[in-house]
Amino acid sequence: MRRIQAIATWDHRRTGFYDKSRRSRPRGTHLTEEPEFGTSGLRGLADALTDDLVARYAAAFTRSFGNNGTVYLGQDKRASSPRIAAAVARGIASEGCLAVDCGVLPTPALAMAAMGQGTSSIMVTGSHIPADRNGLKFYRADGEIDKEDEARLTAAVADMPPPGPGPASTLQGDAAQLYVGRYRDFFGKRALSGLRIGFWAHSSAAADVLPAVLDAMGAETVVLGKSAEFVSVDTEAIDQSVRARLADWARTHMLDALVSTDGDADRPLFADAEGVVIPGDVLGPITARLLEATHVVTTVSANTMVERMDAFDHVARTRIGSPYVIAEMARHAGKRVVGYEPNGGFLLGFEAASGKSRLSPLMTRDSLLPIVAALVASQAAGGTAKLIKALPRRRTATDRIKDVPREIGRGMAEALIAGDMSILPDGLGDLVATDTTDGARLTFAGGEIVTVRPSGNAPELRVYVEADSGKTARYLLDEVFEKIRARL
Repeated sequence: MRRIQAIATWDHRRTGFYDKSRRSRPRGTHLTEEPEFGTSGLRGLADALTDDLVARYAAAFTRSFGNNGTVYLGQDKRASSPRIAAAVARGIASEGCLAVDCGVLPTPALAMAAMGQGTSSIMVTGSHIPADRNGLKFYRADGEIDKEDEARLTAAVADMPPPGPGPASTLQGDAAQLYVGRYRDFFGKRALSGLRIGFWAHSSAAADVLPAVLDAMGAETVVLGKSAEFVSVDTEAIDQSVRARLADWARTHMLDALVSTDGDADRPLFADAEGVVIPGDVLGPITARLLEATHVVTTVSANTMVERMDAFDHVARTRIGSPYVIAEMARHAGKRVVGYEPNGGFLLGFEAASGKSRLSPLMTRDSLLPIVAALVASQAAGGTAKLIKALPRRRTATDRIKDVPREIGRGMAEALIAGDMSILPDGLGDLVATDTTDGARLTFAGGEIVTVRPSGNAPELRVYVEADSGKTARYLLDEVFEKIRARL
């Protein structure tokens, strides 16, 4: 179809749960500079991901996890990614294997291609975190590594000498086209016929792939906002200036929907015809229902509408992070199980069917499936607004405060768990439940839910609010942020 090219200190005087003397660095610096595993993958400052360290991780992974003599390699568009990818290839070569260099592409496209060949893969990406950071995501031949694998890999790296210098031999791979075909073949070449869809390209690893998928399914795609520099897009923390830009694009270009992803394209961004962002934990249940899933796994911070939809036999909740979601999905192997996170990343744990077409499992976060599924469901409902209106009325607001060291974020969550509600607005009513699965998740008598937790990927504090209306959720989030910022 036709494509159009357009253009932190927690005040110790307020609570006993943070000792100011523990903070030895000013706000804006970090308590640790060593790369470490977060909620999904190894993360750290790009400068701390030295060539030798990266090569050791790649060599240890290649040695410790199965492959067929090749390891697939991909990267996002960060300035540091080509250097780090070269170090990964060197580490792979040091173990006698070839790196299949797939270039810039979505993380799920890389993982899918490698799994299809029965081998492992490494993605160079910092996902949604700031441009001065980067990371590595590791995939076995059967999917994303889990927390036990992370510990095993970390131990192996500690005993791994730096691989020798010199360039690595590589093969060129074309995993992206397999990914395009996956969704074109399942949903059909006319599934999006008649829709005019905007795509905010920024520096997404899906800048070429996502428009190709939309075009292949019959949509008219308007490409917007390409960026030569890396843009950090967090699909759980879309600031007001970006929301205003999306709304302006939707009106100016007369769009039926507007879509995008984070940096490595494993998290979707979806806005309706008015440019209003539909959260990832709303896209998740929509996608699960369209695929006729019976078992759903999501995180403790996700919207509770999924339990109220009466569309699924079982809903389970985990800590935040795809490894935890995957581990819980494994407990329901053999069922029609799916998983998703509030960031929108969707995991398919069974073979879905549509007529004679089949969609194979993909046990890693995927952005394209929820985007396409939501577009298909919206078209069937007569538009996204009608689709959303028919869902249980639970709305969320989420955001982050940057440059808050993790130990300070933990202190805030611990204070809430202990009963110090001083960062919460008045009028929430009686506290009826406290969930400590991941941070502090507090449920109040009126149905409002507030979750506070430190990010597992960067020095940031995450706040999630749920209420019966979007206006109430946004108001409560703003109030919590105002009180927290007054203490930093």
